[in-house]
This record gives sequence, C-alpha cells and structure tokens, in this order.
Amino acid sequence: MEFAFNTYLEKGYEPVVTPHIASDALWSHSGHLDFYSDGMYNSFGIEEEQYRLKPMNCPFHVKIYNRRPRSYRELPIRLTEMGTVYRYEKSGVMHGLTRVRGFTQDDAHIITTPDQLDQELANALKLTIYILKTFGFKNFKMNLSVRDPKNKTKFIGNEKGWKQAEDALKKALKNTKYIIDVGGAVFYGPKIDIKVADSIGRMWQLSTIQVDFNLPGRFKMKYTDKNGKEQEPFMIHRALLGSLERFMGVYIEHCAGNFPAWLAPVQAQILPIGKDHITYAKKILKKLQASGFRLEINDDNNTIGKKIREGELQKIPYLLIVGDKEIKSKTISVRDRKKGDTGAMKIDKFIKKIKEEVERKK
Repeated sequence: MEFAFNTYLEKGYEPVVTPHIASDALWSHSGHLDFYSDGMYNSFGIEEEQYRLKPMNCPFHVKIYNRRPRSYRELPIRLTEMGTVYRYEKSGVMHGLTRVRGFTQDDAHIITTPDQLDQELANALKLTIYILKTFGFKNFKMNLSVRDPKNKTKFIGNEKGWKQAEDALKKALKNTKYIIDVGGAVFYGPKIDIKVADSIGRMWQLSTIQVDFNLPGRFKMKYTDKNGKEQEPFMIHRALLGSLERFMGVYIEHCAGNFPAWLAPVQAQILPIGKDHITYAKKILKKLQASGFRLEINDDNNTIGKKIREGELQKIPYLLIVGDKEIKSKTISVRDRKKGDTGAMKIDKFIKKIKEEVERKK
C-alpha cells in the first residue's frame, strides 16, 4: 500500500481522505441508488436523515473538486486515497480474501479537459503495468468493457458520450491486444479491466480504468477554458491494485508466500545458536531495526538446525546465525532463502545489501 500510494504521489496525485458514510440524497444524485442499490447496504437514520455505507469513493472526490471554481490551468487534477468501501456481496459468491464485503481500494479520480483525456488514459495504463510488473506479474489480459446496446436501461448517459468514452479507451489500447466485453461496463461509463495470470496460469481481474462523462454532468462539474467559458470535464476512475485484500489473496497464491525482501513481513530472523549468544543477537536486532528493517529473534530452546528449518518453513528471506565465531569476528552468518548458506558477513555490509534489494524492489 505504501509503495503504490507513494508512487502515485510522485506522479502528481493529490492525497485525500473521505467519509465512510453519506446521505441517501448523495447516492440518489450520483445514480447509485437507481443502478447499484443491490450492492449497497440498507440505510440507517441519523437525525431524521438516511445514510448508507459507501460502496464507492467517487461522489466524495467530485465534492472535493466542486468546492470552488476551477480553471483549465489546474487540470488535470488527480485525487487519490486508500479508500475503504462496503459492498453487499451475496454469501454464495464470497471467497476468502478475493471476494469480501469490505475492502480498501487504491482509488483515484482524474479530472481532465477533453484534450487531456487520451494522454491521461495512456499514463494510467502505463502506470498500471509498472505497478503490476514490480510485483512480478508478467502475463496480462486486457478487456474493454462496453455497454450492451440491447440493454440500455442499465446505463445512464447519451450515445455521443458513450461513443466518445469508448473511443478514448480504444485509443489507449491501440498497441495492445484486448477483448471486447459487451455489457461489462459500469452504469456510468466503459472501462478497461486488466487481468493477470498467477504462477499456475489462473487469470484474476485486478486493475480497472474507467472513463466517466456522466457524473460530471450530474454534479455540474465545470472548469473555465482559456476563452473564459465554462466547460464540462471528463473524469477517469482508476484503481490499479484494485481491492488490496483481493490483490493480497492473488499475490500470496502467485508467489506461494515467498515474498521478496521488500515486502516480507519479517525480512530477517536472527538465530542465536545458544543462550550465551542472545545478548549479541539483540545488539544486531537493535542495529537493523534502527536501519528500518523488519526482523525478529528466534531464541527458543531448540537446536540451530531446528531453528533454521522453522525459518525456512516460514519463508523468511534471510536467516542470520550468530555463535561464538560471529561474536569474536563481529559478523553474522547469512543464510539466503534462495542461495542457502552464503557465509559470514559484516553487519554494515549486510545492511547495504538488503537496502539495495529493497530499493530495487527485487
């Protein structure tokens, strides 16, 4: 989550935080009550007004944009948050981490002029591939989800807007193989769905990039163009990791729990051979923690062989063994999860090694 969010900030996104509930009046205005009520929880009263848990963050981002007049010079505006949403999933479709009723999205909304739309879509798609490749996913399948012309009652907006939005997404995908999913659009616009293959070839839908020309109209979003006239912007909805819970479920399956050092909950475990070596192990622990690493000591009353075996079963990237020899030479014996025993190493050298590994996201 930190990696994704910090990457977005580096790309010019502005961080925001929005409420977990909103009034029925807002959800009615956005169209969610008309087109998405089956996926929302029942309303509850607060001081004679009805509220609901939010299924999406977009109306709040629209409110933030609308808080004051906007100029074309400010656009594109990119708002992002790690927003927790709540959707009423039927019990029969819930599935571990990959299908849950409350989840957090790396959500963002990009408000653009019509002239900026193509470039912002291309940038969002490029950023998506970068994020997914950083996590080690290599095989992608692109779906262009469009409206079903035979079932227009499920969608809002006019023909011109839908065609313009679909054409913009097709242009973003022009150098990519993709499948058209008729009827797969959300009620307010078409979208790109990106599926990834895990380590055994199963496809999972994670990322989505949507073009929305309807909510800007419903909420009267405006900007002043260079001629001083009010114009209506486009809005791009995008979640690159998608549901963080779903992403983690898929990612755990993909790497079989062998997290790279930059992601591992425990990056290194220190294994004192005996009780006489615990004090030295604690000094190493303190020094590594001061450098920002996540680690622990296994000081159980077991043989070193059993400690190593336990660490390997937990798939910890590095096991650091310390005994009389290491205390005397002020080193650690490093056991790499991939390479096995790599021998003695000075503490500062190990810190440099793991820092480089974390920075390279390898």
